[in-house]
Amino acid sequence: MSDIPTTLELGEDWPELRDSVRRICAGYPGSYWQKLEETESYPTEFVGELTRAGFLGALIPEAYGGSGLPLRAAAVILEEINASGCVASQGHAQMYIMGTLLRHGSEEQKRRYLPEIATGRLRLQAFGVTEPTTGSDTTQLKTRAVRDGDHYVVTGQKVWTSRALHSDMMLLLARTTPADQVAKRTDGLSVFLVDLREGRGKGLEIRPIKAMINHNTTEVFFDGLRVPAANLIGEEGKGFRYILDGMNAERILVATEAVGDGRWFVKKATQYAKDRVVFGRPIGANQGVQFPIARAWAELEAADMVCRRAAALFDAGKECGADANIAKLLASEAAWKAGEAAMQTYGGFSYAKEYEIERKWRETRIYQIAPISTNLVLAYVGQHVLGMPRSY
Repeated sequence: MSDIPTTLELGEDWPELRDSVRRICAGYPGSYWQKLEETESYPTEFVGELTRAGFLGALIPEAYGGSGLPLRAAAVILEEINASGCVASQGHAQMYIMGTLLRHGSEEQKRRYLPEIATGRLRLQAFGVTEPTTGSDTTQLKTRAVRDGDHYVVTGQKVWTSRALHSDMMLLLARTTPADQVAKRTDGLSVFLVDLREGRGKGLEIRPIKAMINHNTTEVFFDGLRVPAANLIGEEGKGFRYILDGMNAERILVATEAVGDGRWFVKKATQYAKDRVVFGRPIGANQGVQFPIARAWAELEAADMVCRRAAALFDAGKECGADANIAKLLASEAAWKAGEAAMQTYGGFSYAKEYEIERKWRETRIYQIAPISTNLVLAYVGQHVLGMPRSY
């Protein structure tokens, strides 16, 4: 972070890992990401290089060909990608999906898929959970998986399934027992590994959704897709509990990505505030410019510490739902404020693509919406942390 003091510089964790990520990112400047946006393309070269370097297999145990690193190390990788001006979201799903497969998959499933994922021969980048009519109300999803011999027959629809067109496998959550036949609303949901290569044209259709920059999101339709029963992860009907591991990991990783974006904004804004001279002095000498940047830095530092605590709890196998959600809330808002400070600092030049500010600004807004909205985080804290009545 040049001459900007941060807790990372005072005691930077995983320094060699950070340096390796920065070296790769140096080869993918803003022009690379601008071209992808113009052509609505996927960063195949960038993701491929990250995979070959072992970064996207960081959480896969060494016994299965991965690096066997803790979640905090994976978070550091994603943070540095974004802090370097690149985009981590194109590869992060493969990391957080690991939580479900590693903790609840069978030994046969791990041996079959993990080595292939670690080498990049197999891409597990798609997470099929959200549906058009249920949104964040996951327990009420409509996609059904009905047992038929040694297969399950899947019918339904998923939306906002990012990277499905650039993935070989999908982790799918579907209802195996109707909602009106279960004792608890979280029961009767199951998780499957779906081979997208085999399924397309055989009951599976993927349609791209024109959406935000560099997001590559889709909607997925299931019409009688047959999924081998061997692809069921864990026990039938307990899938909701399984994906919580993946969701907590996702929130911690995405929160740390947001911190990375925020650090990029602060670095850019600080340097511009020093260099830009108006009325005979640097604009950074004006408190109206200086204070928003300083506050953004302070809030990023606070968010970073909660991200670290959440990752430590996750890696220790302890309950981390509250910390994962709070990290996501704080980091998303701190990153957005850093983006706003950068936009104001650059003024009209913030809209010039050569400075990259407007691209990152647009990317950063999504953190307050996905993978869970700010209001749902507050509802979680109100009910599960503070013990107030359920608000939704």
